[in-house]
Amino acid sequence: MDFGATLFFTDYSMAPAALAQALEQRGFESIWAAEHSHIPVSRRTPFPGGGELPKKYHDAMDPFVVLAAAAAATKTLKVGTAVCLVNQRDPIQTAKQVASLDQVSGGRFLFGVGNGWNQDEMEDHGTVFATRHKLVRERIEAMKAIWTQDRAEYHGEFVNFDPLMAWPKPVRKPHPPILVGGGFPQGPRRAVRYGDGWFPVAGQPHRYGDMFEAVPKFHTMLTEAGRDPATCPVSVIAPPEDLDMLKRYRDIGIERVVVTVPVAQHEEMLPVLDRWAKLIASL
Repeated sequence: MDFGATLFFTDYSMAPAALAQALEQRGFESIWAAEHSHIPVSRRTPFPGGGELPKKYHDAMDPFVVLAAAAAATKTLKVGTAVCLVNQRDPIQTAKQVASLDQVSGGRFLFGVGNGWNQDEMEDHGTVFATRHKLVRERIEAMKAIWTQDRAEYHGEFVNFDPLMAWPKPVRKPHPPILVGGGFPQGPRRAVRYGDGWFPVAGQPHRYGDMFEAVPKFHTMLTEAGRDPATCPVSVIAPPEDLDMLKRYRDIGIERVVVTVPVAQHEEMLPVLDRWAKLIASL
């Protein structure tokens, strides 16, 4: 089982290059950047975590920029989005950003995607909340066409373009792994249809399902769809800092756990990474 770390990079957090190097030195496999383009002052959409929305949500840097910095500062560390809000992004431009980052990182990019929960945020981008799931599917299908075809075209209900040429193509073939967020069973259904993995949040059974029940069911869904579960693994975000629980995750076939680390500078961040490094060594 691999270990990653994720946070909202801000102008007051540990810099992406420095954090990436610290993670690589401690045996982590990957670094992940969260995304929110902005937070409307209206705050009509309640925070799913309850209470006030943390400041980091409206302070977050662009994930592709910070991950490029992280990739340039490391040799083997994978870089990923946790998650990219495809519902708020142009698919042609995002396809280029993904392929460009995969190129500059030497094929180390992991594309975590989500459909979004903040209705007023996505409506500022012209996205209709009720149809966002189909919109994201079409945008991902369109990006796959751009990554894999010399003259790509796509014709859907929400995404429509005639043949176009767009380079670079990703290093990873046919494209970087697409890890699909979302709760059970909707998230797994989307992962089965167009993903290369399911990417739920651990420890939130009311939203994402109990992992010890959901993961076996997800494997069954893949098998029934004619897919090998080994080709569409599970990665979980925000696992508990508990060795026994991590062993249980490993034993049910979870491929990767992505630790949520504080939006902090070195003096607060490094002790957290050191504790996790001991758990990594134990596993």
